[in-house]
Amino acid sequence: MDGLKEIESRDDVSALVTDFYSKVRKDEIIGPIFNSIIENWEAHLEKLTDFWTMQLFGGKIYVGNPIEVHQSVDSHSNNELSAFHFGTWINLWYEAIDAKFTGDNAALLKHRARKMQTPIMIAIYEGRKKNLNF
Repeated sequence: MDGLKEIESRDDVSALVTDFYSKVRKDEIIGPIFNSIIENWEAHLEKLTDFWTMQLFGGKIYVGNPIEVHQSVDSHSNNELSAFHFGTWINLWYEAIDAKFTGDNAALLKHRARKMQTPIMIAIYEGRKKNLNF
């Protein structure tokens, strides 16, 4: 655990987000999904840095709707996103955090990711039902 540091700034969050998406892009399960959708990785990393910075430090720097984005990703993926995909995502998130960071903010980012997972999955399934007119 030597060499681990606290997440104290936007620069730390940016480093985390960059490392995380490097893992995502190479992953056999979720990499193809992300790589087929994201055209501008630099802009994506910036937007997600805004999102996670806001999760830690507050402010209103993120502009977007994570529910709609994930519903769109599911639609693009033939409505095949599953708990397995989200589990893969969360495992890579934890790996990226644990590789460089420790402390309360690292724990908070893990907690927030876990907390978001279920509502996003429910919204995806509800979106599928709407699209099928249930």
